[in-house]
Amino acid sequence: MVTLKTFDNYFTANIMLTKMQDAGIRCYLFDENTVTLDPMLSNAIGGIKLVADKQDANAAIEMLRQFEKEYLSAVPCPNCAANEVLLVTKPVPKNYITAVLTWLFSSYAVAPENIYQCQQCGYESRNMPENIAQYN
Repeated sequence: MVTLKTFDNYFTANIMLTKMQDAGIRCYLFDENTVTLDPMLSNAIGGIKLVADKQDANAAIEMLRQFEKEYLSAVPCPNCAANEVLLVTKPVPKNYITAVLTWLFSSYAVAPENIYQCQQCGYESRNMPENIAQYN
């Protein structure tokens, strides 16, 4: 078995699992129940792991790249129209303190503040920008 990707929530992990299985790739999720029941353990065990057989690994990795490309092209930045909007951890002092406390006490975890940020122009938003053009 080969780990293809790790996730911090079961929604995204199950969407990818279903897409892979629909394409005929035998894959599984490891540690899904543990992370779902106790999300604070996600960092300790490495998140939810999407794994596949070694013989399917190359095809699965290519599919993941294609899904990522489709995802990025689905939502343009409202500011510059670039298709490079990603969910990132906001670089604020609170998030650095959270990282240090989590490292020191390992069982103390506070969720960092995440934002959607355009990698082209720096536009930031708490919510994923919508592709208004798809409704017209």
